Amino acid sequence: MCRALLYLGQPVLLDNLLYQPDSALIRQSYMPKMLHMLNLAGFGLRAWDPASADPERAYAYYSQSLPVFDRNLQNLAQKIRPSCVLAHVRGVAYSTRVEISLQNVHPFHFQDVPLVLAHNGDLAEFARIKPLLLAHIRPEYLAQIHGTTDSEWIYALLVSRLPGPQDEFAESSMFQAIQETLDIIRAARAKLGIALSSSVNLFIANGRQLAAVRYCFDFGCYRTEDPATVHEANLSFLSLWYTLGSDYALHDGEWKMTGGAENADSIIVASEPLTKDTSAWVELPEYGALFAELRQGRPRLAVQLLQ
Repeated sequence: MCRALLYLGQPVLLDNLLYQPDSALIRQSYMPKMLHMLNLAGFGLRAWDPASADPERAYAYYSQSLPVFDRNLQNLAQKIRPSCVLAHVRGVAYSTRVEISLQNVHPFHFQDVPLVLAHNGDLAEFARIKPLLLAHIRPEYLAQIHGTTDSEWIYALLVSRLPGPQDEFAESSMFQAIQETLDIIRAARAKLGIALSSSVNLFIANGRQLAAVRYCFDFGCYRTEDPATVHEANLSFLSLWYTLGSDYALHDGEWKMTGGAENADSIIVASEPLTKDTSAWVELPEYGALFAELRQGRPRLAVQLLQ
């Protein structure tokens, strides 16, 4: 399964999120601590830098190469200081049917839609589900699906549930769109009699706001009764964590944010904690959704349980 992170707050050197910390996102691609699976199917990034030209437009970086050996990415990470980031390393189980291509690298983004999305998980028997989703996707978004992943269809469903493209979304609108997206997928699975465990951890951002989802359909339902044959990624809920604070950097030889949640100006959400000390990280509950935005320089956080 994949690894991903979100950041929102004061500008931070991208290198401090991707490469430098004890469990930085790029390190998780080959040495994750909460999932013993390599993530070698590509890297994608959207980052909003307030000091750049046209700051409303995000940096976009996509590559099929291994990010740990990607010098272009390393050089970029050492130079820019974004205030919002969505980064994703793609991991797929080995199969001759898996498509490794730039079109399938997350995060996904449609024209004239400020929102981008990345997914960690896998919808079982998605080829059967796809035709039942067509009626729920707006034509202008359906025409922009170019890849072969279930993740891009989840993105198309989500943006179809939201009001017209705009810079910001209300917290209630985002939670409702997420729930409706999951409801549509659940109904399609039920109609087809699909009851296999399928994870849907989502990472969402638009430069000013972010959202995350930790979810799984029919957890515990597998193709076999023998746990030894079930992949590790399906034996527990895929992890998702967040932390709040300020001045995310190396302090006294340790990567961390300072000040605590009460004095926070930034938030990090990730598949697993980036730092050696995990005491300041909070695990998003199972079936939980998180929404965050900055208000007067402080992150306002809301967590809601989904059905």
